Amino acid sequence: MTSATPPDLSTLIKAYDVRGVVPEPFSPEVARAIGAAFADVVVLPGRADGAPRPRVVVGNDMRPSGPELVAAFAGGLTARGVDVVTIGLCSTDGLYHASGALDVPGAMFTASHNPAQYNGIKMCWAGARPVGEDSGLGAIRTLAAQYLVEPPAVADEQGTVSDREMLAEYAAFLRSLVDLREARPLKVVVDAGNGMGGLTVPAVLGEAAGLPALPFDVVPLYFELDGTFPNHEANPLEPENLRDLQAAVVEHGADIGLAFDGDADRCFVIDERGEPVTPSAITALVGLREVARERAAGRTPTVIYNLISSKVVPDLLDAAGARTVRTRVGHSFIKAEMARNDAVFGGEHSAHYYFRDFFFADTGMLAAMHVLAALGQARAADGRPLTLSELSEAYEPYSASGEINSRVEDVAAARARVVEAYVTQQGAGPVEVDELDGLTVSHWDAQPRWWFNLRASNTEPLLRLNVEAADEDIMTKVRDDVLALVRDAGAGAAR
Repeated sequence: MTSATPPDLSTLIKAYDVRGVVPEPFSPEVARAIGAAFADVVVLPGRADGAPRPRVVVGNDMRPSGPELVAAFAGGLTARGVDVVTIGLCSTDGLYHASGALDVPGAMFTASHNPAQYNGIKMCWAGARPVGEDSGLGAIRTLAAQYLVEPPAVADEQGTVSDREMLAEYAAFLRSLVDLREARPLKVVVDAGNGMGGLTVPAVLGEAAGLPALPFDVVPLYFELDGTFPNHEANPLEPENLRDLQAAVVEHGADIGLAFDGDADRCFVIDERGEPVTPSAITALVGLREVARERAAGRTPTVIYNLISSKVVPDLLDAAGARTVRTRVGHSFIKAEMARNDAVFGGEHSAHYYFRDFFFADTGMLAAMHVLAALGQARAADGRPLTLSELSEAYEPYSASGEINSRVEDVAAARARVVEAYVTQQGAGPVEVDELDGLTVSHWDAQPRWWFNLRASNTEPLLRLNVEAADEDIMTKVRDDVLALVRDAGAGAAR
């Protein structure tokens, strides 16, 4: 850098992670500065004199830019006197496992579901505790910008870089948490989207890591690691990216389909008919398994869910004896509440699932294993095996819109129209209102039952709407009325 003014890294180093286009703004030079800043903010403070050199574990997904960026980041760390353990290709939850198992800070190079030209870093403290805006990332952003102007001093004793293979340990650890040996034989189609699921699924559900065979016939889709994503984007949240999996489940007569995103920390589930099972239903299903296990051990379980999850989540989990905690949307809030409440499990609408037994971190693979275990053991009253659609029916009693984004010129004015119609006028009768995250309006304690949440994007002029109701007609009406208010300054809510 030639300017004495530190660059603005706010578009690259965001509230929860690092993410940007390679090589500009995310260049090896920037990665090296972030590595040095990570050392000075997370790794080195509190180190006692004479203590062994601290370590950081680093992994990367299959994006072509990963190795060069990892090398630069490691250079920033070693220059500050930190040893680096590289574990090579891994999923994000594989990196979290390494951080937890080794009890050292970690950094995962991935841009998750973003297109090929992107890369990024998800950082964590020792034990896989998240590094976010208020837990170190803001300070890293400031310091990295300074280091791009004036690099930090090189430590008297520089660190070293070593390699370690941890895929087999990761697979064995997950196998230790869910017993799949008693499941009935299942045909499982898995769409890895050319992402890291192509590495982790054969290790965990197959024999690639040297573990015993499980009773699953895995049909692979796009297991070849390819960070250019030649088949479809590795973002299962978008319906078009599930179409190949849905068709393959039906074609193969499979019992279940699983779709992983690029870094394989999220998992989406398809039933035997080729229909998606909502993440809220998976949260309820897995949550009930974890609640039962906690209660059997004599403990009172806590489960975390975010505020746009289905009402079925607190309904079923509260009835099962759990304490449920509702949070804002976003993994940093879920993770913070998981740790604060010693929660056994947490789930999000975006298909992130968090487990106390997995260092309070998110892992799509462990959630998938719970679903496979539940399906593999589920039977009807007459003893026949249940299909996934039959099993999940109890977890999807309500009608939901899914998240609908509206681009608006004036976010505040659009929101004000909704407040006027639904809160100030209360044309629908008494409602409950909260602003934990955006605007949530609930008519759930009266007929007809419905609720909606309207949240503004932090980065774009967007409003995000989620609606749920006790039946499809009411959901459609509320959805359309709110959207009319959001998208048209002259619209009114015809409730």
